[in-house]
Amino acid sequence: MSEMLLMLCITVSLFAIGDILGVATKAKVSSIFVALMLFLVLFMTGTIPEDIISKAGLSQVGRWASPILVFGMGTMINVKQLIDEWKTVLLTLISMVAALIGVFLVSPIIGKEAAIVSIPIMNGGIIATNIMVSGAMEKGFTIAAAFGTLVYAVQKFVGTPPASFYGLKEAREILKEYRKGKLENIDSMNVNMQNSQKKLGFAHRNKNYFTPFVCFTIAALAGYISILLQELTGVNNSIWALAFGATLSYFNLVPDKILDHGKSSGFITMVVFAAIIPSLAKIDLEQVMTLSWQLIVAFIGVFVATYIIMFILPTWKLVGSKNLAMGISMSQLLGFPATYLIVNEIATAVAENEEEHEVIMKKIAPSYVIGGLASVTTLSIVIAGYFVEFL
Repeated sequence: MSEMLLMLCITVSLFAIGDILGVATKAKVSSIFVALMLFLVLFMTGTIPEDIISKAGLSQVGRWASPILVFGMGTMINVKQLIDEWKTVLLTLISMVAALIGVFLVSPIIGKEAAIVSIPIMNGGIIATNIMVSGAMEKGFTIAAAFGTLVYAVQKFVGTPPASFYGLKEAREILKEYRKGKLENIDSMNVNMQNSQKKLGFAHRNKNYFTPFVCFTIAALAGYISILLQELTGVNNSIWALAFGATLSYFNLVPDKILDHGKSSGFITMVVFAAIIPSLAKIDLEQVMTLSWQLIVAFIGVFVATYIIMFILPTWKLVGSKNLAMGISMSQLLGFPATYLIVNEIATAVAENEEEHEVIMKKIAPSYVIGGLASVTTLSIVIAGYFVEFL
């Protein structure tokens, strides 16, 4: 028991160090990147055992935590907002296809398995990563699994500069028009990405009954049913869990962000993160150098394909701006809340007063944030649910 608690303490402390640095640098340094790099270095130096996650008792927990977290993410989806921003969602989907094409084109260099694993991860976040890395590990593709984990670790570093660059260009154009008096009557848009107020439905009327145990029971039951449906239909459980969460939340049968409501989202998220750590345990220095080169090639492929499809081809006309289209396309590498933070930094950098800051936030934030939410919480999970079957 003492060893288990020691291994658990070490595991969570590495995530804690990442969080502390993330807060200290105002998210300029990715907390997950720090944590994963710490694990990688400590594995390579033999400082921590390769089976630390198992010794910490997290391996089995990680297996059942994933569908529960996906269900929770489903309850975060604001279906009405996605419908209202359908052009942004469609452009996000196109940008995800562009990333797929980019990785596919460089697959002869990075390898077929690495390409299959990395595509959904490029498109999304931790759930897609968990699905693909776990699937690769189960099939014995350990290097491809490690590659996918590293893609997830660095994608925010790759996505932030172009998202900021094109966002700044868009913000300057907006201010130019605004200062000419052409945007004085722009519609107010809600940049707070909490779910919009709903009619007082079942969950709202009975919110006192949705205690932590009740919320966790609902999430666990949804996860169990999604596993059963996977066995019956062959459709990955993550897709079912996501659909359950979005549907129940839409009809207000469960609280929005049910895991937050049930005060369990932090633990479940940590366990799902921990489940991808073993993929880093067997990498040596030579493999790190190889994987680093493959990472560079993969991201170059993604950016080139995205630039051609989103900037040169007329797909950008969906949102009326090449710069905004490129910014939205980078949102899949960032996710929420990183997309919102970037827009806020852009607005702070170019606005000369609070009114101009608000104008930029109203014009850019919805597109960036919806792009990140649609890719990370919805589309990438569906894509991962299908791509894992190709391994």
